Amino acid sequence: MKKIILISLSVICYLFIVHIYADAKVTGNCVNCHTMHYSQNGTIPQNASAGGPFNYLLKGSCIGCHGMNMGQNIVNGIPQVLHSNATDLAGGNFAYLLGFKGSGASDAKGHNVIDFGNIDDTLTKPPGYDVPVTNTDLTCAGKGGCHGKRDPFGSSGLLALKGAHHQNVDGKCDVADKVYNSYRFLTGVKGLENTTDRWQNKNANSHNEYYGATTPMSEDCFSCHLPMDVVPANNTISGFCSTCHGDFHFLEGIGGDTSSPFTRHPTDVTLPNSGEYSAYTTYSVEAPVARTTVPDSISNIVQPGTDVVMCLSCHASHATNYPDILRWDYSGMVAGGGGSGGCFTCHTLKNQSP
Repeated sequence: MKKIILISLSVICYLFIVHIYADAKVTGNCVNCHTMHYSQNGTIPQNASAGGPFNYLLKGSCIGCHGMNMGQNIVNGIPQVLHSNATDLAGGNFAYLLGFKGSGASDAKGHNVIDFGNIDDTLTKPPGYDVPVTNTDLTCAGKGGCHGKRDPFGSSGLLALKGAHHQNVDGKCDVADKVYNSYRFLTGVKGLENTTDRWQNKNANSHNEYYGATTPMSEDCFSCHLPMDVVPANNTISGFCSTCHGDFHFLEGIGGDTSSPFTRHPTDVTLPNSGEYSAYTTYSVEAPVARTTVPDSISNIVQPGTDVVMCLSCHASHATNYPDILRWDYSGMVAGGGGSGGCFTCHTLKNQSP
């Protein structure tokens, strides 16, 4: 098992007094999150994390809020990306990658962000593209990560999220021209955040709604690069993934067009409304689809011929208990084996015996 740097419990203590209310903006006493000098009677302030002082006068880091490694997936209204609760949030759970949950630690189970002290021992760069992000600087936010402002010449971590929590647009994110009004602080990504069961894909009636397109982005600089930021030009979640994994998701990478046969599994293409695909009509959180417009409300209906296949139809974003961050055990998908779910959610006839 690879060496894992355990997270100190001291970085989480102060979170028990932090509150995020129904509008998902940070509210309450400033002292809940901030400290002026990171000093109190010659020691660090009460309920502050060790290792400070931190940017923006905060009492702790991003992981101090969202990576508490407890038995709850939401603590005081704060979503947890590392926990031992039986129910994972929509993005998955880094606990699988680190071995705190599931069948054991594995680099293949998730994004090896260095925030957890976990550097990928196998891959040195993102699979599917050659970008200036390596296994030693992949992080949660900023120029080497996913959340916040992704200026390739800028900063990582807290600096990339400045102001986002205080201004956060909760629910429908259909503008996505700033960090705070983008889906899950993924700059440039549109979508509808689940406000019924916050941060969860619970069932057909309670889940996030993702934004997709009917044609993937093309492989050119302007698909991703804007002045001082890296964003998907088409505002889709698959377009966002392609900023690091372009060979897998650009139009050229899947075969050059949106018609079968494909050379790589397509994303940002319409789920066909004929044959086996037409049977996928009830939304499945095991293989979610994207919508071509950002809806006002959650729907339990899938419309083949209209709705879209996306990266998150097969993968989670943080980590799962399966290789390649898949939502299910790919080795258990047996054609003609009579199974269900997984690949067979869309490919509804492939599980039937000859």
